[in-house]
Amino acid sequence: MKDEMKSLVSNQTWELAKLPEGKKALQNKWVFRIKEEHDGSKRYKARLVVKGFQQKEGIDYTDIFSPVVKLTTIRLVLSIVVAKRLYLEQLDVKTAFLHGDLEEEIYMQQPEGFAEKGNEELVCRLTKSLYGLKGSPIVVQEV
Repeated sequence: MKDEMKSLVSNQTWELAKLPEGKKALQNKWVFRIKEEHDGSKRYKARLVVKGFQQKEGIDYTDIFSPVVKLTTIRLVLSIVVAKRLYLEQLDVKTAFLHGDLEEEIYMQQPEGFAEKGNEELVCRLTKSLYGLKGSPIVVQEV
């Protein structure tokens, strides 16, 4: 959990603010996962996720689609790689959802166990996309 919070804070994913009148702060939760490494060891991960199902269409988000490559395009690329004896590599961007700037004004409660002392009444005004938000996939595409 500390590593996830460190990543969120260093990326300036939110800033603490008073909740404006008429706005609602979304809830969040911690999602835990055990990943097994190639050597058989286990790594424990925690991810902070916004409960995006609480968002209202037209208020908290507009577009929610994520562009997906067609299977025929993948087959074409693979056939070119084979025909020209090329090498194919894969890229994974860690915390990809956290790199996109938000256009909408979205508020979230402070994460459980990590509320800033002396500012417990404040909420997080999201400045970057976060896991669980309806618009996160499209924000990542625009990065």
